[in-house]
Amino acid sequence: MLNLRTCFLSAFVVWSATTAAAEPIVRIASPLPPPAWALLQRQLITANEDACEVFFNRYFDERGWLLCVERWGGDDGPDDAIENVNDWPILHALGASDEIHKMAVKAWEGHLRQYTLAKTTDVPFARDGMYYKEFPVTFDWVHNGEGLTVFNVMGLSDPYSRSFQRRTRRFAGFYMNEDPGARNYDDQHKIIRSLFNGSRGPLLRKATAVDWAGDPIEVKNRFRLGHGEESYEQMLAHFKDYNDIVGDHPQNMLATSLALNAYMLSGENKYRDWLLGYVEAWRRRTIENGGVIPTNIGLDGKIGGATNGKWYGGVYGWAFSVEVPQDGTLAHRNTHALGFTGFMNAYMLTGDDRFLDVWRKQIDVVNSKKQVRGGVSVYPRMFGDDGWYNFSPAKYATNTMEIYYLSCRADDRKRISHPWLDYLDGGNPGYPERALRGDLERIRRRVQQIYADETTPDTRLADDPMHLNPASVSALLHLMCGGIHPKHQGNVLHARLRYFDPVARRAGIPRDVAALVSKMTPDSVTVTLVNTNQIEARQVVVQAGAYGEHQLRAISATGGRPPLNVTGDYVTVQLDPGAGGTFTISMDRYSRPPTMAFPWDRAQGPAALRSDRP
Repeated sequence: MLNLRTCFLSAFVVWSATTAAAEPIVRIASPLPPPAWALLQRQLITANEDACEVFFNRYFDERGWLLCVERWGGDDGPDDAIENVNDWPILHALGASDEIHKMAVKAWEGHLRQYTLAKTTDVPFARDGMYYKEFPVTFDWVHNGEGLTVFNVMGLSDPYSRSFQRRTRRFAGFYMNEDPGARNYDDQHKIIRSLFNGSRGPLLRKATAVDWAGDPIEVKNRFRLGHGEESYEQMLAHFKDYNDIVGDHPQNMLATSLALNAYMLSGENKYRDWLLGYVEAWRRRTIENGGVIPTNIGLDGKIGGATNGKWYGGVYGWAFSVEVPQDGTLAHRNTHALGFTGFMNAYMLTGDDRFLDVWRKQIDVVNSKKQVRGGVSVYPRMFGDDGWYNFSPAKYATNTMEIYYLSCRADDRKRISHPWLDYLDGGNPGYPERALRGDLERIRRRVQQIYADETTPDTRLADDPMHLNPASVSALLHLMCGGIHPKHQGNVLHARLRYFDPVARRAGIPRDVAALVSKMTPDSVTVTLVNTNQIEARQVVVQAGAYGEHQLRAISATGGRPPLNVTGDYVTVQLDPGAGGTFTISMDRYSRPPTMAFPWDRAQGPAALRSDRP
């Protein structure tokens, strides 16, 4: 909401209040011939829409079922089925057509039914269905997180769906002991009790290769497995050492995205309190462990309690190096870095730097263990009984992009090199056009591969089409929203700005409008808005943050005019035909409770998200 004390005209922008609307509107009236980046941005959105329709029509049926052989397991399973529409909800939330949203929802609903009916014979906990209560029965969060990538951002476009709201609460409740059949969490010790967890609760025994690999299957001359196995025997050999799953692991912090979504829907503090309590317990364990996050917490709450006291033990732990059955080489599969999602979610709620500082210090600790070999410094990635190993010339820098994005601190910027950041710093001026053209070319290649794909439903596993998914949103997130891609592990979205169409009453930038974030500081963002339509005006709501988590302070146009004071977390902008302009918005980041409610409903509080619509 805008407090307009004066109206003024600059070289680019007319600031005025319109009396026809309930809220004041900033009006951009000065003509701006559409820049190349604006036309490319609109073209990229359209290309995404067309390509996703081609993909959906090829690989899904009228029920939204994926046309493949359904399986359970770490090689291929239910999570892979819905990953085929990764980024489609984000694409719609950026401004793509409602058809994108409809296809994503159809695929989501279809795969829930498809994998509830799909059953195993040899894997005991999935014999009555791979999904139970519309959630994985019990599996690790490498796979649970991937399978929730689509769901966890569906609220960006339609938080008012009753089924989405029910599922959000139910899924979070599996980790808050609200379901008596899914006692995943130990509130006393602040642990998720097993690496395998889900709607049927934790698996509190050693896992077997069959638990991971799924039922026997014909492989050679029929399927191409992602890990390269050529027989079911090799699949079992791949997972033969995936046994020690009892106790907590950092990757379980991916489950905190469920509680964060439930909080952003309901405003109920129980979700916030659970999330912060669980993540804080991990922060303290990391400090207790000398600054390195442990990869096993036993059922007794002690570091290494289920792995003979070894803080680095367990499946996917710091010491988890396993043999590749095809050639006997070692593969290092340490997934502790997934736990940073929990710290990001806690930062979203608090803006408290302690949730970032614990990871900064871990980076410093790991890199302090460097060795010099042949005059070259090398840095470790793994730790076992004999100490640090798996050295590389590259420094350990896991999650440095995310840390800098959240903190905007100069010392964090020094840890990361990226062309987008160079552009925001005032260099690399050609980045926007190169990035947009690169995504257009990516779409072209993938559609070409879709048409050339000779697989049939009976020779296709759920993850086979995944690499052909044409949705390309990374450049759009960077350039439109000043945001970072949430990755494919069930994260929520972090962005400086997000857009809504107040006329169509939907999420996403209106048709014909383009946006370019060209600078970000710790307390401001500079954005250019352009209406490429030369005949009709457009209105756009500009929100501070992906979920309104930032507080607006002032808005100023280029040309040295005094800024206008702003209150709230959004502002409405009217763009005259063919108009455009650049302005800088100052804000206090991560200072408001995040919410999924659309801006025009926010005054109602939590009641805004109550809906009778299915």
